[in-house]
Amino acid sequence: YGKNTIKFLRLHKEGKKHFVKEVEVCTHLRLTSAQEYLDGNNSLVIPTDTMKNIVLVLAKKNGIPTLEQFAMDICKHFMTTFCQVAYVKTYVQEVPWQRLHENGVAHVHSFICVPDGIRFCEAEQCRNGPLVVFAGIKDLKLMKTTQSGFEGFYKNEHTTLPERNDRILCGELFCKWSYGECSDFDFDCIWTKVRECILEAFSGPPDCGEYSPSYQKTVNRIQMCILSKVSQVQVIEVILNNTFYNVVDMKNLGLTNDKEVLVPVEAPYGSCACTLARKKFLEA
Repeated sequence: YGKNTIKFLRLHKEGKKHFVKEVEVCTHLRLTSAQEYLDGNNSLVIPTDTMKNIVLVLAKKNGIPTLEQFAMDICKHFMTTFCQVAYVKTYVQEVPWQRLHENGVAHVHSFICVPDGIRFCEAEQCRNGPLVVFAGIKDLKLMKTTQSGFEGFYKNEHTTLPERNDRILCGELFCKWSYGECSDFDFDCIWTKVRECILEAFSGPPDCGEYSPSYQKTVNRIQMCILSKVSQVQVIEVILNNTFYNVVDMKNLGLTNDKEVLVPVEAPYGSCACTLARKKFLEA
């Protein structure tokens, strides 16, 4: 049981310069006894309102240096404060506020919300077990208008999809990775590196791109790029929900439409998912 959707803004001031972190937190506990379920005995139950207040107090006292550190602080607090807690899991996601710049100068107290992917993390721990940390990015919308196709696929009497060697590749990406047991990582730096790998692998070189024969290959290319360049990542899951575009037939309007006006196909949509892990992590 636990408390979901604890939303708040943490404002930190250093002289005239302000810093903001707006987050949403979900914290769940499993207790050493199930007596509240079986017998209606609530003597060990930590009220969810108390859980909410603990999260707010920790934000006040410790700040939010990184999402991962804040999630770890919450887990450690419940494990060290309440002996009846057998397991704790905390999820934290961030509202993408970025500092506003005017003529190249960073504003001291103004921000803009830029929805270019939502950062999130999870931390979980069992009693007498390691603190495990996950991180990720979701709702990251990506598109490239060429250098993508889909050919040579299996066909039978139900196949109506034509082969294409030049199409728009567009999708909404979810990426989650595991660090294994918690270490003293620079979580901000790692998250930025992973995001850069995603963009690099999706798009290819800036002057020419890189051909994608399928959504599946794009997912694999993203994962392999991250594992090759970010050594701290042990397991990585990527889900790419596809958005398809159809070319509008304008013959009745007396116009030739050479893939210049397209409409998105809202539903149904495809989805590709894959999880990769380092061999040494699996052997461990």
